[in-house]
Amino acid sequence: MSIPRKPDERGVPPHPGKILRDALGDMDVTSAAKKLHVSRTTLSRILNGAAGISADMSLRLSIALGTHDSLWYQLQMDYDIWQAARRKRPKIESFHAAA
Repeated sequence: MSIPRKPDERGVPPHPGKILRDALGDMDVTSAAKKLHVSRTTLSRILNGAAGISADMSLRLSIALGTHDSLWYQLQMDYDIWQAARRKRPKIESFHAAA
């Protein structure tokens, strides 16, 4: 299975839930949740971008979809890093600053 990881025209990586929704095709949320042994609510939150994909869920998805073990976790990390890089944060000092 080929999973598109391309950012949109603004360079924003897609939430992995959007990619998962596309990968599920015509399968409904309830059926997919049963196959993954998770609640419908859990899967729905991921598909709607309200929750992220954990390491455990990444393993479940890799088995169900035939993808690499870390693919879904990596997609989540890419999304999270992109989001974090755009947040305002204080100036961070290097641990190795010149004395």
